[in-house]
Amino acid sequence: MSVKDNFTPDEWFKVMTGPGRAGAAVVAASPSGVTGLVAEAQAIAGAIREEVSGAGRTPLLEAMAADLMGTPPDPRGQPQEERARNMEEARARSIEGVRQVVWLVSSKASPEDAAAYRRLLWTVAQRTAEAAKEGGFLGIGGEQVSEGERTALGELRSVLGMDGRGPETQANVGPGGPGSSL
Repeated sequence: MSVKDNFTPDEWFKVMTGPGRAGAAVVAASPSGVTGLVAEAQAIAGAIREEVSGAGRTPLLEAMAADLMGTPPDPRGQPQEERARNMEEARARSIEGVRQVVWLVSSKASPEDAAAYRRLLWTVAQRTAEAAKEGGFLGIGGEQVSEGERTALGELRSVLGMDGRGPETQANVGPGGPGSSL
């Protein structure tokens, strides 16, 4: 039995798209130009590829790697979300999606898998933030990680249980955040 069998198809879709949501939260926090968006998208893909194929990966990351190597699911069969009206809403939705998937993985996978998944999400977010300079003109000036990206990273750090709360506390936080009934 694979660790993937612990999840419904909808839940597994959330697990598979969680890293993209972590990267999207950073992208939406400080939108870049076309060149920056390309660099950030490449950082997301590269970080995911490295983490799920690295040495010492857990059964959850192995299952994710197997799915990434297989035939992608038909997008028509996947849950559809209403489009965000602005970047702030996109960032907030992405962070909430990360919160939900962290809770889901913590509740259905081993502690080792949950820790590896949180590391994957953090690596994706951090590499996305560092992928392109923000501000400046024609690549001159600007800063490597913008204030908006630092704020998004701080929010993600909290969601991932990296803010002083241990992973054991994070597993007790529902998908809607502290005090959530779901």
